[in-house]
Amino acid sequence: MNFRTEVEIPKHQNKIDYSKKIMLIGSCFTDNVGLKFKDYFFDVDINPFGVIYNPESVLSSLETLTNKKFISEKNLFSHNQMWYSYSHHGDFSSNEKETVLAKINNRIDFSSDFLQEADFLFITFGTAWVYYLKKTDTVVANCHKQASSNFRRSLLTVSDISFDYIRYLKLLKAVNPNIEVIFTVSPVRHLKDGAVGNQISKATLLLAINEIIDKIDFAYYFPSYELLMDELRDYRFYQEDMVHISNTAVDFIWQKITETFFDEKTVSDLQQSVKIRKALYHRAFNLKSTEYHLFLENTLKEINELKKKNKYIKLEEAENLISAKLVNY
Repeated sequence: MNFRTEVEIPKHQNKIDYSKKIMLIGSCFTDNVGLKFKDYFFDVDINPFGVIYNPESVLSSLETLTNKKFISEKNLFSHNQMWYSYSHHGDFSSNEKETVLAKINNRIDFSSDFLQEADFLFITFGTAWVYYLKKTDTVVANCHKQASSNFRRSLLTVSDISFDYIRYLKLLKAVNPNIEVIFTVSPVRHLKDGAVGNQISKATLLLAINEIIDKIDFAYYFPSYELLMDELRDYRFYQEDMVHISNTAVDFIWQKITETFFDEKTVSDLQQSVKIRKALYHRAFNLKSTEYHLFLENTLKEINELKKKNKYIKLEEAENLISAKLVNY
């Protein structure tokens, strides 16, 4: 007997393999999935503006990358002796203005070039609720823990989202004819909007994506939200805060991604890469033992064998790390 509702996901026609460049942008769920790609040595760029939750800020970020528009001092503000950008996550903040500018613009430079060559763009929406900075009446990606009186809150409409993305994706396709766009809705709940507000928000995002993929033939939907809500459907798949999803849930959704987007060769190479990743995390009891030296040599041998088998797999960092350990042995 089957005791759960299974979400049927059609196989994606164009497969993701190690030769493909993958950009992921959006909510914290983007980091969850993006780090899986990175852990298995894919060529990825994850959240070039940091975690962003609402569709309007994601779109603004993508437009900045498409136009390679660098920021200046006027785009920053100071709060509690730190410098921030309203378009970026706090990870880009610093007590030195020049440091913030350098971090942001260096990433824009890299990610702009990456986006023009990307084969897949994963966009994850977290919430349709947005915050406007009252002083400028513009949407912010992050309030950076400032007083709520500085902002007003509003719910984007389905047409707000779909119209702007349909327009943008047509422009993106002209810049990068090979790109495919995969939309997802984050299964992470935004309970600060209230239980009802969260559901209204998720419904708005789902309806907007449905309109987008109906008009854009290179845009698709992957049901991350439905996998957790309908197939897993249990609080044991959440972290202790009962909001963010557990590692088990992330692993389950990742497995569905591999089944949907990967071919047999990619799965085989991925399984071989798992051994290398585990080796990188391995902690030896005795760093000077003969056994540990042999372990490092065997790992380096496996890296070289996999590189010969697949020239696209991103193993340079792993190879350098193991080589450095051997030198210091």
